[in-house]
Amino acid sequence: MPSIPSLDLGDFLSGDSNRKNAFVKALGEAYETIGFAAVKGHFLDEHLSAELYDQTKRFFDLPRETKFRYHDDQLAGQRGYTGWGEEHAKGSAVGDLKEFWHFGQLVPENLKQQFNYPDNLYVSELPGFNEVGMRAFIALEETGKYMLRAMALFLGLDETYFDTEILYGNSILRPIHYAPILNEPPVGAVRAGAHEDINLITLLMGASAEGLEILNKQGNWIPVTAVEGHLVVNVGDMLQRLTNDRFKSTTHRVVNPPREKWSEPRYSIPFFLHPKSSTRLDCLSSCISENHPKKYDDISAGDYLTERLKEIGLLK
Repeated sequence: MPSIPSLDLGDFLSGDSNRKNAFVKALGEAYETIGFAAVKGHFLDEHLSAELYDQTKRFFDLPRETKFRYHDDQLAGQRGYTGWGEEHAKGSAVGDLKEFWHFGQLVPENLKQQFNYPDNLYVSELPGFNEVGMRAFIALEETGKYMLRAMALFLGLDETYFDTEILYGNSILRPIHYAPILNEPPVGAVRAGAHEDINLITLLMGASAEGLEILNKQGNWIPVTAVEGHLVVNVGDMLQRLTNDRFKSTTHRVVNPPREKWSEPRYSIPFFLHPKSSTRLDCLSSCISENHPKKYDDISAGDYLTERLKEIGLLK
């Protein structure tokens, strides 16, 4: 993976201060430059990952009318099924060539009113999909917690600075299906248009086929190929905003395959780590200086998410 460092979260968790500090430094520098890193030593084991991909394929193989029983326009795509072309990149009028599902946060019954998240939708035809999806959600959320602890140290914050902000955060696990392309797609339509992620960080399980590209500082698109046992972890716009652009939310896309590979489907499962809706995204004072004046207005994570969901067509 050109320009994307490979790191081992085990170094951060090792109890060895030298290894931990080296991880913090390498991760922080990666996020100051390219905004992406490949990370092994995480909490998502290979067996669980394989189970989730198997269940994901089973779900998207269900009849169209069955999948649409789990679509609710009132949820703005935040839970359940979203069909072809409903989401588009910010600034684009052309829908992406994908369908996806959203698993959301599990909140204890006594806290549901406080957080006011929509309930998850459960696929009665495929109960294993629900069970495996939520196990993966928990494993990826735990991995993200330690990634954010490393970032907090790099920024000179208390190590657990983000812990309370992501506890019961509005995070999303998104299994995605990019189906085989059967006919010439509409002009400008790609599997996922050039975009930046909304959230704090994204943890991406290895996709089933090539196609992910990131835009480097020279304006060139660089292919990103999954490395076995690694998660690709990138900065989202919320973290870029919070750090006043010190950490980079890098533009990326999923391009259509060459015509000879149009018949091949692609599956991808990103985990979008969000804070609670009440979390402030006001620029950190430590990231503001004379040379780097404050770039963004103050806003909460909930209000920012609402703005962005409207921009990408999910919230009408």
